[in-house]
Amino acid sequence: MVEKVVILGSGPAGLTAALYAARDDLKPIIIGGFNAGGQLMLTTEVENYPGFPSGIYGAELIDSMRKQAEKFGAVFVNDDVKEVDFNSRPFKLKTAAAKFEAHSVVVATGASARWLGIESEKKFIGKGVSSCATCDGAFFKNKEVAIVGGGDTALEDAIFLAKFATKVHIIHRRDEFKASRLAQDRARANPKIDFILNSEVTEILGSGSVTGLRVANNKTNETSDIRVDGLFVAIGYKPNTGFLKGALDLDEQGYIVVSDEVKTKIDGIFVAGDVADKIYKQAVVAAGAGAKAALEVRFYLQRNDLM
Repeated sequence: MVEKVVILGSGPAGLTAALYAARDDLKPIIIGGFNAGGQLMLTTEVENYPGFPSGIYGAELIDSMRKQAEKFGAVFVNDDVKEVDFNSRPFKLKTAAAKFEAHSVVVATGASARWLGIESEKKFIGKGVSSCATCDGAFFKNKEVAIVGGGDTALEDAIFLAKFATKVHIIHRRDEFKASRLAQDRARANPKIDFILNSEVTEILGSGSVTGLRVANNKTNETSDIRVDGLFVAIGYKPNTGFLKGALDLDEQGYIVVSDEVKTKIDGIFVAGDVADKIYKQAVVAAGAGAKAALEVRFYLQRNDLM
């Protein structure tokens, strides 16, 4: 059986695409793997998604979006895509357990935050450790936080966090930053921001939530503890596109190259969310892209008499 559309990914982009496609009676198949639910599953309360004045937990929002898509006939497959063939039509996709054919595909597999990789980090993700300052910064009003990184994102996030926090420590493993001179000058001019250079976080301290960090100087090998209520990791993202090499155009960072926001070089293959967006990385932006991708699917199927 050839599906009208298969959607890869089940974060806000994939789920919104699923909702729109299901309401168009396209009976979408959603292959939900690659960190099912997306980045929202790693946060606690979401306060900047429209329609929830009291906030909503990330996992709860994802669950509601999934149920809404299922209500209109979306079918979910809990697996990862291993291989794709976009050179022939219908398009072919393979998971570990099944094979699919589809007239159109929406790729919404997202991007995964790069983490420090230390053992104590895992238990505090969503409990004081975050990869998104613009998502979670407001929760740290009048508190002390740290951010790890040395690029533009890290320094710009530090400046943003300083609007809420009493103190922001920038921890960087080198003594020089990759960030632009403008970003560096702005951060150094902010009295709430200080710099801990040639240093790496070796342990996150706390019980139920973060209470501090153990930091090692990689020049002197000396360690020290600093008191913080939160840690933001800003060392980059990795788009979940390894399975697409050779199938779609990817940029040097692995993000899918798009035109008109959601189109790829192959007619019938569309993209939504963080798998192509390296700037905004917000649930509401991803959801909007998911809606656009699903609408483009409908236009494509209508043009080609595949509805």
